Amino acid sequence: MNRKNQKSELIASLVSTIWFVILLFPFLVMKVNVTGGKAVVIFRWSYLPVIAISIFVLSFLWRRALEWNQHRGDKTPVRTPLSGIRDFIITALRRKPIKLGVMALLLLIVLAYPYVLGMYHTNIMITALIYVMLALGLNIVVGLGGLLNLGYAAFFAVGAYTYGLLWKYAGPAFISAGIDTGWLFWIALPSAGVIAVIFGILLSLPVLRLRGDYLAIITLAFGEMFRMVLQNSGPVTGGATGISLIPRPWLFGIRLPPRQAATYIYYIAIILVIFTIFVVRRIEDSRVGRALEAMREDEVACEAMGVDLVRNKMATFALGAFWAGIAGVLLAAQTTYINPDSFTLWESIMVLMAIVIGGTGSIPGAIGGALILKLLPEYFRPLAQYRMLIYGIAMIIIIIFKPDGLIPRNRKRYTFVEKSASDSVPGVQK
Repeated sequence: MNRKNQKSELIASLVSTIWFVILLFPFLVMKVNVTGGKAVVIFRWSYLPVIAISIFVLSFLWRRALEWNQHRGDKTPVRTPLSGIRDFIITALRRKPIKLGVMALLLLIVLAYPYVLGMYHTNIMITALIYVMLALGLNIVVGLGGLLNLGYAAFFAVGAYTYGLLWKYAGPAFISAGIDTGWLFWIALPSAGVIAVIFGILLSLPVLRLRGDYLAIITLAFGEMFRMVLQNSGPVTGGATGISLIPRPWLFGIRLPPRQAATYIYYIAIILVIFTIFVVRRIEDSRVGRALEAMREDEVACEAMGVDLVRNKMATFALGAFWAGIAGVLLAAQTTYINPDSFTLWESIMVLMAIVIGGTGSIPGAIGGALILKLLPEYFRPLAQYRMLIYGIAMIIIIIFKPDGLIPRNRKRYTFVEKSASDSVPGVQK
């Protein structure tokens, strides 16, 4: 980079620093304390130079990285120390003994997790696993089908309220008949999936001819309408108060203490996540999965080739809704309390962010994105007030440097080798 470009980048970084300082001043420098019923504004001026210098350095490095990324060229691969480490790991994992050893180690960690880290960390991991299921389900809709669904939290609510309403109305009958109420969880689990599928099909009917922004707006409206219906149906759903005292699953008719119940739900969540991965992987490799990918790339060409877009869109919404319904039952069993505020637009955006960060259409990417978005905030609670800022910066960085996500999907590539006429004639040697 010559001196002229360096000077222009320094000026641009300085301008960016001024703008960011102005924007962040009310959040990072100003602080409001309430004492004696009065609000007192405190200015933390010592933060100002630290913020300014940090933004200036990051802005300058950012611009240098963008320039390097632009001029590095596509034909010559860029080797970094991380490239060597990555290649070494990939090569090692291709060896069967090492692969089996890593799988055994992961299995041991998964099984021992609740006993080593305790109930608090187990509950955090259960929540993360629930969001892994949500991300895998939405990945079918967004990653395979290319349909932007911003009302995905509605199907999540369908599953949770299926279990909650089943407990509210069938629980007393079970108790009076002397039947173990722990069976309600196992009844609600498949029932919630089926009911969520019905809602998914109903949602797909009015949006069959929509795509892009229009589809996103309609699904967003559906999610908010469903939440408002739950909130205003007090006699049936409990309204804003919600439903409480939802029973956790019992083990062979034995009521488990909270710690053992959390461990039990954790193992159920692990099994369901593994089952979800297996089914989603099979869907990707199936005829339906290939049709969904073709529909995502070009609906017009897909329809011209004889692919039924109506049926495939309905199948996409139904499959995605099924896993959201299952995840909703797990959430209700874990928290034992649900209300409409647990299923806002923010939940749909969080699941969508997990897919974008991890890699759209990638199963490992969806898993990694969900774990990152749910585990990191729990272990960095002192930075909770800057969560949205951090999310925004992370999204910008990933979109620019890793547009396919942290773990992009490995697509199958086919190459055609041109053969000469002598290759097809027996007995003729080249």
